[in-house]
Amino acid sequence: MIVEQLSLVDFRNYVSADVALVAGSNLFVGRNGQGKTNLAEAIAFLATLGSHRVSADAPLVRAGADAAFVRARLAHGERRVTLEVQIARQGANKARVGGSPVRTSELPRYAQVVLFAPEDLQIVRGDPTSRRRFVDQLLVQRLPRMAGVLGDYDRVLRQRTALLKSARSRGVRGDALSTLDVWDDKLVTLGAQIIDARAALTADLRAPVSQAYAAIAGADHQPELEWATSISGGDPEEGADADSPSRALGDTAAQFRSALALRRGAELDRGLTLVGPHRDDLVLRIRGLPVKGYASHGESWSVALALRLASAELLRAESMLGDPIVILDDVFAELDADRRSRLGELVGGFEQVIVTAAVEADIPAGLRGRMVRVEAGTIKGVGDE
Repeated sequence: MIVEQLSLVDFRNYVSADVALVAGSNLFVGRNGQGKTNLAEAIAFLATLGSHRVSADAPLVRAGADAAFVRARLAHGERRVTLEVQIARQGANKARVGGSPVRTSELPRYAQVVLFAPEDLQIVRGDPTSRRRFVDQLLVQRLPRMAGVLGDYDRVLRQRTALLKSARSRGVRGDALSTLDVWDDKLVTLGAQIIDARAALTADLRAPVSQAYAAIAGADHQPELEWATSISGGDPEEGADADSPSRALGDTAAQFRSALALRRGAELDRGLTLVGPHRDDLVLRIRGLPVKGYASHGESWSVALALRLASAELLRAESMLGDPIVILDDVFAELDADRRSRLGELVGGFEQVIVTAAVEADIPAGLRGRMVRVEAGTIKGVGDE
């Protein structure tokens, strides 16, 4: 799969932009703050329905505009499809495939992208939100229907938490809040699907992560991935039992419902929903120790890169669309020469690779190709090296 043409209107710092891309390597080059990453972000949005830099959509809309527009023509062999998304500053986004309106959640069925960025270090060093976002964005690409499940879960979570806060302010306790049971049912139904899908995805990532880590780091430090779940009785979001993430085997929905019953009093006291996939954490280890807090800077980068490479290999193996589009967003400036070279070799075989860089010299020789120069939200020149 490749992007042949990308068009933007009112996206980030672009009033408008049109750029043609080719198979193989494509380089977006320019000084920092000119809009290179914005081009990469727009492509990735079509596949993940989100940004790798911000959690909300509003910052993607240019100041003074009500909506941003991203349009891309994708090619897989002889097949072509045009995807369009209207990103609203407020309200719901809209999408089209081949000119016909579709639900926005349908877009990942047609586009698959794996994006590497400096922000990836937060996957291994940041709070649980970063790790959940990484897994859920990959989950949506692997199983597009999960976009709807995740969206519905978030809506139910907000409603249930609002009810808990209202009950707390009114001093309502225990069984007097019968309406909470209705929201519990919805939360369990949706949340159990997310927990199970995340667990299955993580199991499938373990082998490719191990292989990718060894290839990047040049050593086998036995990387491990495992979920710490709130339905097991702890609270990974607050660090409780995060180092012992095992979950008893059995029916996920039943465990979820039981955990909600056990935490009902605490939830009413705090006005928060304390059980569910929104509180879970993906625990990453090398050499038997948590990466967060124990791994060196280089080791942390190797884990983050391994997670992205494993994602690309998993999508490549399973997709009917061919290779995912691989984007390297200002990554090489963060890496030492050895890791630059290794990463360049590992991604060079993908059908299309898009690289952003402020300094051309940072880009490994094997990834030199179509050059797109960017300046102040404007495409200044396109040519082959």
